[in-house]
Amino acid sequence: MTAETKSGTNQFRGDIVGTYTGENFRAETPGEAHAGKKTQSQDKEYGAAFGGPIIADVAHFFVTYEGKRFTTPVTVTPGVLIANIPSLLPPSVAAQLGPADIPFSEDLYFGKLDWEPTGVDRFELTAKVRRESDRKNIGVAAADSSSIDVIDNDTRIDARWERSADRWFNEFRLVYEDAYDSPTARGLGNGSIYTYKPTNDQTIIDVGPSPPGATQFKGQRGPGLQDDLTLTGLTWRGDHTVKTGVKFKRVTLTAADAENINPQFFYSVDQTGAAQIPWKAQFTDPVAGLNAVAESRNTQFGLYIQDDWLPTQKLTLNIGVRWDYERTPSYLDHVTPANVLAALNSPHPAAQATFPGQTYAQTLAKGGININDYISNGNNRSPVKDEIQPRFGVAYDLNADQQHVVFGGAGRAYDRDLYDYLQLEETKSALPTLEVNFNVPDHPCNPQTSSKCFNWDPKYLNGLQNLQSLVTATNQLAEVDMLNNHLKVPYSDQFSIGMRNRVGDWNTSATVARILSHDGFVFTLGNRYPNGTFFDMSGGNQFNPQNAVPGFGNLIIGNNGIETRTTEFLLSAEKLYTGESHWGATFAYTYTMAKQNRDTNAHYAFDAETIQQYPFILSNAVARHRFVATGTFTGPWGTTLAGKLTLATPIPNNDVANVSIIFPNGSNATPVAGMSASMC
Repeated sequence: MTAETKSGTNQFRGDIVGTYTGENFRAETPGEAHAGKKTQSQDKEYGAAFGGPIIADVAHFFVTYEGKRFTTPVTVTPGVLIANIPSLLPPSVAAQLGPADIPFSEDLYFGKLDWEPTGVDRFELTAKVRRESDRKNIGVAAADSSSIDVIDNDTRIDARWERSADRWFNEFRLVYEDAYDSPTARGLGNGSIYTYKPTNDQTIIDVGPSPPGATQFKGQRGPGLQDDLTLTGLTWRGDHTVKTGVKFKRVTLTAADAENINPQFFYSVDQTGAAQIPWKAQFTDPVAGLNAVAESRNTQFGLYIQDDWLPTQKLTLNIGVRWDYERTPSYLDHVTPANVLAALNSPHPAAQATFPGQTYAQTLAKGGININDYISNGNNRSPVKDEIQPRFGVAYDLNADQQHVVFGGAGRAYDRDLYDYLQLEETKSALPTLEVNFNVPDHPCNPQTSSKCFNWDPKYLNGLQNLQSLVTATNQLAEVDMLNNHLKVPYSDQFSIGMRNRVGDWNTSATVARILSHDGFVFTLGNRYPNGTFFDMSGGNQFNPQNAVPGFGNLIIGNNGIETRTTEFLLSAEKLYTGESHWGATFAYTYTMAKQNRDTNAHYAFDAETIQQYPFILSNAVARHRFVATGTFTGPWGTTLAGKLTLATPIPNNDVANVSIIFPNGSNATPVAGMSASMC
């Protein structure tokens, strides 16, 4: 923020800053205390800034660099809380429990050139570069050897031309962005996952390398144009300031959801120890003719106009409207694979005994799913064109002196269906994750009756191709992801009212805001029993493989439906720091009552038939009460001292409670919210 808003001046000026802390400056973590040793850790931040004139009063430059190097301690713990679990694991695996560390590295570069050739023209060229690497997937049931390196790179170039006149100001911008996120397995080879059989094969620890789905690539790049015009000095029943603008971008979105690497082998553990032979394997197998990397060249277009109208000295009205449009070709042009289409219209094997001749599509229809809403022929999807977003604001200055101002507003804002979800319809079919079982004593199966069961052969550990030879390279056996042909765009409506007051040296404010968000994207489970029900008679078992797409895996359908309802009450008081008073302070309190029908971090909802059946529960996105105070004081020897205090109640957890009753939707489980202690 500081770098982006600063520019070079007519004087050469530079700054250098640095901080450091290490493990000797912190207490032991519980895991370190148990292990009797402290993991090496350190936090280093350093940076420099330099700017000055190129041509005095005409052109200047400003550059900055900031680096961060963090090493954070973490404890690897088993996913099964049984005291003697470490003794049941192979020594090389048990040794990976205990203290570990998570490295983080970030380099930030910023540069700005400005040039004012005339009194009415200003040109700026800025560049922002972020190079970041992190390590993730270490901790509960995940050893350091199963972790991933996450590379986040972001490059943004912004060229702008500002031109002003007596009654107008125009800003034209040409931008370019290239950003990507690339989680990558830290090693190649066979992944080993140890599961505890007495607790339904719950994962004890994953010792890696990480699975195929952990290596991904998500990025966007492309140019954009934007022009914003401000007109002043307009009069009609008061003074008007009109702001209008247009924005156009062409961005290429790229997504790879997995790599064809690292088969995962599952080893069973019980009180006698760990098995030497795996009982299950998961692996990828590319499908010929399908592309595992999705790419879409999106067009984004936006228009807006706003009038800031002062009918009187006391009254201010802000009236505006915005319209946005986005075209995502990979979603619009997608064609449902022919073998998926054939499977949907083939007989549903589980239904033949009670409903002879019933197809899988007919089973879905009984369950309220018209599969034709999800079958795409490449021509039956259209971009949303009605993203009209009105905004209205009002402020009334009681005495026309800015001492007491009542204000309010209402408006709508559209978001977008993230490409991270839209691309799954394509990539999940191209590089499916397959699963086979091995006929071993601890998990017996019958190769004669199950197409997924095989006798064990040590060669399966000696190359991914040996596992892939067990199955045909096809999208069959894989899950089927399908998106609604008429996806909506998520949006939020906000309403607020409040009052600002100036009392002596203090500025105070009180505001009430209501935010209603609709049409958030969500994946739900399409599987249905032959009679159309989602759950069996016991209120569960919705993943029964007999209810999956014939010849494939689970049916996963994408729709809109996540909603949030938020009411906020905000109080603030601020005294600006001045040299005369030698101090300044701010106090801010926020009360938030937020409810939602789905965890804000989850876009898969498999615990009910539709997202509409989910109850509204406390949101896990924000604390109920939050208080922030800051203070600034004049210190000795010309120094300025500052401090900050933040207090907040715990953020609620969202979970699913399994109980012995059947709810009206047929389930024996329901989403619930609560604090950590009440969720245990």
